[in-house]
Amino acid sequence: MRVALFEDDPRYRESLAQVLALAPGFELAGAWPTATAGIAAAAADWDLVVMDLDLPDLSGIEATRRLKERFPRLSVVVVTVFEEPATILSAICAGADGYLLKRTPVGELLAGLRSVREGGSPLTAAVARSLVEVARQASRPAAPTPARLDLTEREREVLRALAEGRAYKQVAADLDMSLDTVRTHIRAIYRKLQVHSVTEAVSRAIRQGLV
Repeated sequence: MRVALFEDDPRYRESLAQVLALAPGFELAGAWPTATAGIAAAAADWDLVVMDLDLPDLSGIEATRRLKERFPRLSVVVVTVFEEPATILSAICAGADGYLLKRTPVGELLAGLRSVREGGSPLTAAVARSLVEVARQASRPAAPTPARLDLTEREREVLRALAEGRAYKQVAADLDMSLDTVRTHIRAIYRKLQVHSVTEAVSRAIRQGLV
């Protein structure tokens, strides 16, 4: 199985690249520190991409979406430190075939990657629990869809950033606004979407094509 690695942390990238290069059944196609470089090098003979989410140039969620558009049969497994339900949901909706945390032991990580070839969708236990909670929330009676989702462009930018798994401070830095302003926009988003959490906001935004 030809595997490519998108990871900006040099220590983790080099360590995981060595593991993949030596592990039976894997062939390392390459390791890239940015999504742009990895996407440019992507080839039809790749079987799997191991995707970090916190990449410096483009989020791993957007990179996953672009790779899936070009190579629908290419598998993408997210390997990250982020375990927030909204981030997990966004990654899976973007096309991720699995979601593992970096603290996963190497043996379990390799087993999870191998399972993709057999049609599996590897999930770290904590991630699976988060998805169960998302499913429970989705099964509860939902508030009526607002007749008019009049989000401003700035609010949409904040919502897209949240869907990519960014923390409030990251959103503030990326969009060049204060943390208080970010919170003000989020309160407005909650009010307009009739939700009470980031997970609910992202879930509704995905369902209604807002991000």
